[in-house]
Parts: sequence; C-alpha cells; structure tokens
Amino acid sequence: MPRSVFKKFAVKRHEFGDSWALKPFQRLMAEPRYWGIRRRTVVPSFSLGLFLCFQPIPAQPIIATLIALATRINIPIAAATPFISNPLTMPPMYYACYRVGSWVLGQEPQPIDFEISFEWLTTTFLTYWQPVTLGCLILGTTSAALGYIIVDSAWRFTLHDYKIQKRKRRKARASGRDVQQK
Repeated sequence: MPRSVFKKFAVKRHEFGDSWALKPFQRLMAEPRYWGIRRRTVVPSFSLGLFLCFQPIPAQPIIATLIALATRINIPIAAATPFISNPLTMPPMYYACYRVGSWVLGQEPQPIDFEISFEWLTTTFLTYWQPVTLGCLILGTTSAALGYIIVDSAWRFTLHDYKIQKRKRRKARASGRDVQQK
C-alpha cells in the first residue's frame, strides 16, 4: 500500500532530464536512488521532510533536496513533505512548538500578540525565540521519528501481506498441477 501511494505522486527522472536548466546535473539526476520508490529511500526522505517542516527556516524544500542529495534518498518525497507546513498549518504548529519549548525550559507561557512588522520581530520575538526554537527541534525530531516508524511499519506490513498472498497463489497453482498430473 505505501509503495502504491507514493508511486502515484512519483516524479519521473526523464521528465527532468529534458530541461535545459538541469543539463549540467544530468549525470547526478540519473542515480536511481534519488527517484525510485523503495522503502530504503522513501521512508528516510519522508522522515527528513517531517523534521524540516517544523523548522522555522525559509526554503525548506531546497534544504530537503540538498540533504537528500547528500544522503542519497528520494528527492521528490523529501522536497514535497515540508509542504505540510503551509500558511494554514504554521500557526498551530509553531504555537505547539512554543508551548512545548516553554514547558521544557520551565517558563510560564505568555500570550502572544502577533503582528507582522519588523519592530515586532526585533523586539517582541526576542522573548519567544528560545522556547520556539527548542520546541521546533523537539517536535520536529518526534514527528520525524514517528513518521519513520509508522511509514516503515506500514510498508513492511503490506510487503509481508503481499508475500503471504503470493505464497497462497503459488500453492494453489502447484496443487492444481498436482491434480492434473494424477
């Protein structure tokens, strides 16, 4: 099941090879581990994307792509997973990070009066940055570990189920041959 889910969204490497901008990277793009839908490349790339989606840094997909290149894991999954954090999900995610960071640091959570301005960023955010950063690291690591365990377990379970079904089909075919030979 996980392989079929990821395969629906898989990007074909030959689609990128025709682009003029990526011609210098054509040899690098030919690596099958970067594009293949296999448990050993998809599960860590999904986990990497989950970790990065909790980090309050810009260009998360680009960072995920560079790390995927360095670790030789699936690039499209690593680049797409950080989009879990989008403008709708960021406020609750970062508020949860702030609450967790405050709890770990032993600080009393303060009400946040957010406003989009440079002044707020340079003055008020300075009181929130430590708990937010610590909470982002904790929740990012936790979500990456849970995502790894869940996707890997689901992948292994479906693979095990597939092998059982395959054995049953082989036995049925073999018993059918035995009946025909008698």
